[in-house]
Amino acid sequence: MSAGVFDPYAEMTVTSRRQFLYALNPLAKVAGFAPAMVFLVFVRDLATPAAFLALAYVLLLVGARATLRLVIALLALPVAMAVIGLSFSVWVDAALVDDTAPVLRLGDWTLYGGALEIGLATALRLGAIVALALIGGLTTTGPDLVRASVQQLRVPYRIGYTALAAFRFVPRFGHELSVIRAAHRVRGHHGGRGPFARLARGWGYIVPLLAGAIRHAERVALAMDSRAFGAHSTRTERHLVPFRTRDTVFVVLSLAASAGILVASFPWQLS
Repeated sequence: MSAGVFDPYAEMTVTSRRQFLYALNPLAKVAGFAPAMVFLVFVRDLATPAAFLALAYVLLLVGARATLRLVIALLALPVAMAVIGLSFSVWVDAALVDDTAPVLRLGDWTLYGGALEIGLATALRLGAIVALALIGGLTTTGPDLVRASVQQLRVPYRIGYTALAAFRFVPRFGHELSVIRAAHRVRGHHGGRGPFARLARGWGYIVPLLAGAIRHAERVALAMDSRAFGAHSTRTERHLVPFRTRDTVFVVLSLAASAGILVASFPWQLS
């Protein structure tokens, strides 16, 4: 059986074709902004992370579908940044920024403008890194990332698909837990209310959950053995995730945009 080329454009409608991030190779979305994420760890100004944050928001709004996960992520990120920024501002040693203008006074405690700037800069760095990671995280599936790693990075398929199988245990555990809880409710095993009753019910879920996990692991192992998983050093892929010209263009443009932001802001200059 010949391997087919997996083309995300094949089943897209005219409207969804504008959402180009889904059609890109997963590695292209990682390689395009990985250097920027590394540089953001070391910058200390406000303009550089703010520019990368704006760039990430533009790409997500233009190139990704407006799903509930995307909306929640884009709305929750500024809130989290505000909380982190204020928290870090409070933790900054006042002796280091007492030469700046005071912003807030509560008794003997004073919040200086320098402390607020340091906290906001830290929050912006973290927010920009998370936003850049969301470009690939919200528009890439686990199987496609594994396929691309095996095909382009030459990661051994034994490692890639084994990790993918282990990762898929997580939703399986969630399903098993919901079934066990429903079975206990049907049998009237409520155990009362309150925190101690919840803890007791949790202990009662452990044994059946482990039994279900063992059964699922056995089925997965038998399925992999029946397909001769690991018998050879290479394996034929049913779906290919090629690295096309559009992926190269995206990487080049992403690196160019990142370099342009860094050169324009010049965050490593000495004060």
